[in-house]
Amino acid sequence: MQNNSQNKMGTTPMLKLIISMSLPAMFSMLIQSLYNIVDSMFVAKLGENALTAVSLAFPIQILIIAVAVGTGIGINSLVSRRLGEKKQDEANSAATHGIILGIFNGLIFAILGILFTKLFFTSFTDDKTIVDMGYNYIIIITTFSIGSFVQINLEKTLQATGNMIYPMLFQLTGAITNIILDPIMIFGLFGFPKLGIKGAAIATITGQIIAMIFSLYIVLKKKHEVKISFRNFKFNIKTIKDIYAVGFPSMIMQAIASLLVIGLNSILIAFSDAAVDVLGVYYKLQSFIFMPVFGLTQGVMPIMGYNFGAKNKNRLISALKIGIAIASIIMLFGTILFMSIPNKLLMLFNATNEILEIGIPALRIISICFICAAGGIVFSTFFQAVGHGRKSLYISILRQLVIILPSAFFLSKLGINYVWYAFPISEIVALVVSIWLFFMLYNKTIKTI
Repeated sequence: MQNNSQNKMGTTPMLKLIISMSLPAMFSMLIQSLYNIVDSMFVAKLGENALTAVSLAFPIQILIIAVAVGTGIGINSLVSRRLGEKKQDEANSAATHGIILGIFNGLIFAILGILFTKLFFTSFTDDKTIVDMGYNYIIIITTFSIGSFVQINLEKTLQATGNMIYPMLFQLTGAITNIILDPIMIFGLFGFPKLGIKGAAIATITGQIIAMIFSLYIVLKKKHEVKISFRNFKFNIKTIKDIYAVGFPSMIMQAIASLLVIGLNSILIAFSDAAVDVLGVYYKLQSFIFMPVFGLTQGVMPIMGYNFGAKNKNRLISALKIGIAIASIIMLFGTILFMSIPNKLLMLFNATNEILEIGIPALRIISICFICAAGGIVFSTFFQAVGHGRKSLYISILRQLVIILPSAFFLSKLGINYVWYAFPISEIVALVVSIWLFFMLYNKTIKTI
């Protein structure tokens, strides 16, 4: 076993280490989820058409996040593994490539947004008001998405070194800026012009760009375990391949969520716009539960990656077990919340009687799957951390395409309330397959390290 005494990820007691590394990320992700909720609450005050427009726009935002976080996870996994292997120069190179990839991804989405945004919305509805609102919102989000891409890559880079405080501050900077600017720009407070749904988009990208500037300053000016420098920098195709060996499956895995929402919207809109609104509101509400779990995995992933690179099997498996236990506790809280007060949660978004009628049973049914989802999320993180991102991809395809969409389609024939059972069905199947894939990997690779 390699000497890993120089890094806390190889020596600190596991529960203490996970808590210390996860809490900052969990806190910042919780603030981010509150932003998601507050943002939609403000938009809902503009009317049901505005809420529908944002709900239809949500898959595009998921796609942006998928590419950003997928790339970031690839960087995180590579940097943490190289640090565990004591390959400092390769870790530095991976971190530097992250900035270039962030700029490139931002430019790609700006072009795609300009070319295809209008077509996307007209494929769902002929309502000109909804189309115009959705277009005005998403064209701003995509054109200026570079802030999100660069900031997330820098955030994941520092997390790979075990530094969770600065990444928390990056996320907080963006989220708090959004929360402050939302009502000012949407409703025209303090003499600012009333911009409506455009204001919500401008507030979002302003927060992202400010967070990007802050993260660039910290990463380039402060001392860290990895050094980003363009002096004598050489673009390395192998480094890009290594990043996306883990990052691309993760990216596709999260992008599939965009296809899932598009598919579910296509099924639900046949019932009513209110059904689409319920799905959109659900995703905003569930972020309050799921975001802290994703924050947990941000702390756990570099621990797993480091100890896998350092060939410390016991600490690797310990991180997995403790991660699943903490995630399950968080999800249990979410299940209780969704089961007990679904009406109050929906009323945060000025829910109409129709939205309440559809949404109350929907939230209760979907929340059945939360605890199963906890295990699936942590197993996916494990696969990514040890360089087997494809296994996470397989699970995601199974859960979000192979199982849930066909199930939702056939269950919709029985009525709107049955559609929601597709969620627990898919999560249960995905968890069983995740456990099976884990034991296959354990017996083949991990058992002997």
